[in-house]
Amino acid sequence: MDLKQLLLKHWGYSSFRRLQEDIIRSVLDGNDTLALMPTGGGKSICFQVPALAKEGICLVVSPLIALMKDQVANLHIRGINAVAVYSGMSSKEIDITLDNCIYGQVKFLYVSPERLTTDLMRSRLQKMNVNLVAIDEAHCISQWGYDFRPPYLRIAEIREYTGKAPFLALTATATRQVMEDICEKLDFKKQNVFIKSFERKNLVYATVKEEDKMKRLKIICNKVKGTGIVYVRNRRKTKEISDFLNKNSITADYYHAGLDNITREKKQIGWMSEKIRVIVATNAFGMGIDKPNVRFVAHIDMPDCPESYFQEAGRAGRDLKKAYAVLLFNETDILDTRNFLELSYPPLKFIRQVYNTIGNYLQIPVGGGKDTNYDFELRSFCENYGLNTVLTFNAMKFLEKEGYIAISEALKNPSRTFFLQNKEDLYRFQVANPKYDNLIKTLLRSYTGLFTEYSKIDEGEIARRLNITKENLINQLLKLKEFGIIDYKPQNEKPQITFLTGRINEKNITIARENYHILKQCAGKRMDSMINYAQSDNKCRSLMLLDYFGEKSNNRCGNCDVCLERNKLELSKLEFDKVVEFIKPMLRENPQSVEQLLSNIKTNIPEKRIIKVIRWLRDHGKITYAAQQNQLKWKDNNE
Repeated sequence: MDLKQLLLKHWGYSSFRRLQEDIIRSVLDGNDTLALMPTGGGKSICFQVPALAKEGICLVVSPLIALMKDQVANLHIRGINAVAVYSGMSSKEIDITLDNCIYGQVKFLYVSPERLTTDLMRSRLQKMNVNLVAIDEAHCISQWGYDFRPPYLRIAEIREYTGKAPFLALTATATRQVMEDICEKLDFKKQNVFIKSFERKNLVYATVKEEDKMKRLKIICNKVKGTGIVYVRNRRKTKEISDFLNKNSITADYYHAGLDNITREKKQIGWMSEKIRVIVATNAFGMGIDKPNVRFVAHIDMPDCPESYFQEAGRAGRDLKKAYAVLLFNETDILDTRNFLELSYPPLKFIRQVYNTIGNYLQIPVGGGKDTNYDFELRSFCENYGLNTVLTFNAMKFLEKEGYIAISEALKNPSRTFFLQNKEDLYRFQVANPKYDNLIKTLLRSYTGLFTEYSKIDEGEIARRLNITKENLINQLLKLKEFGIIDYKPQNEKPQITFLTGRINEKNITIARENYHILKQCAGKRMDSMINYAQSDNKCRSLMLLDYFGEKSNNRCGNCDVCLERNKLELSKLEFDKVVEFIKPMLRENPQSVEQLLSNIKTNIPEKRIIKVIRWLRDHGKITYAAQQNQLKWKDNNE
């Protein structure tokens, strides 16, 4: 089928966005490809279209369960068969899902990078007709990136199980160093990179140093019409700020990963349908959400790095109409950001202690627990042992990165069921046990595929149809499970921890010191870049972000807070740059008074305008004035 016909049939678009078709054709030609496309650039289509155009199945490596479920659900809506394998599924469930990928008509299999390291997955991959391997959030492969995950380093190992299937790596944010690292770590034969510009011409960046952030936020919400997102660092503040906005006649709701799935979905739908105007959220909100008409994104707390900021701010204005990205900060934020970095990298001794304490808490013997899921409440665990919650969680993240454990959010897995008996044996059971006949018939009438895969079921709806209580229904389902007729998995609202290896002695826990220190050093540099972005008031915000991601441009956006301030000079960019071109080498070589400087500048630009430039450069820290000597000097360390 023609590529544009596929696009029209499943997505309703008559043409591709810039670079999409180039990337798709590169993949279809069998080339390993890296696609760098900012948030909202349409990355998913770049692997979904070529996968549909070829025989076989596309393996999609994704780091987040929520993102996998979202994409699988979206593909189902478009009539495309897709499945995912993630922690929390039973071995039987995983087994059936993988069998369907080998023998069924599944087109997309979503897995985490950790799952690819298992013997089961590798042995099954050999039996699949893999036509493409898509690696989402590919920046996670690089230790220089902002979200490094060691399991990503092992993705290249699956090449021997996937034949000649090309690799397509996708990310929204990567510096030049990270791009090179991705190509190297994935064993690309040659660098083959498609980069969509990071420039967002319709997005107005602004940074405001503000002590009273709530007052400023209210002004933003009242001034900018349309829907918005407010990002904060912790869960408690999401509700506090949401309540504040509602009290000030701005319809708002809050969202964070600690809410159950049904509540999160309800809040998300409320915002998407614009019953709710502003959503106040942690960074758990946004992945996989495509709302084109977001008019503003405001950050109340400073993000850890420019990558996170660019990705979150980029959720505004995807319809290419004017939108705003506003960062509110003060000196306390800078101190908090530096402290947060220290909390993010617990001492190595503490990480080992946490691993050992978890083993004791769950009563796992040394050597035991491999591939076993345990319900795990972090807060009660920390209270039980007097541990700092944030430090402990970050220690667990390091243990997860090193492949010792897997941790899940409190994702509310819907109930699932699967018939273990074939139709003939099931019929004999129904004849012998008429008590369960009506229930079995209702299940079979209500849900499809119960003999081939685990199906999500709604106990409340089934109970209503049978005119019995939900408790009675659950008891009957558990009885059918006991009889070996079905495998029934009730919904589980508790977060879980999985031991990926048998428990080992804490002395043998190795957290690669070199990687740990390199990671911390890189995180520190990214943090400094973010702080510099916030504090700077002399360079176009857009140019600062473009420069960070290695994209060279001399064209100011003309719309950010810095550019608007410069526009007040009533000078063209050409005039401003020409004056700076004269002033900079002069004041670098010899400090001078204003009078000397004016007499030495040879240009036809009026003196009044030159003085405006000098004043602007002084106000924004580019030049300093020594009153005693009555001299101006260029400040090189602030360029």
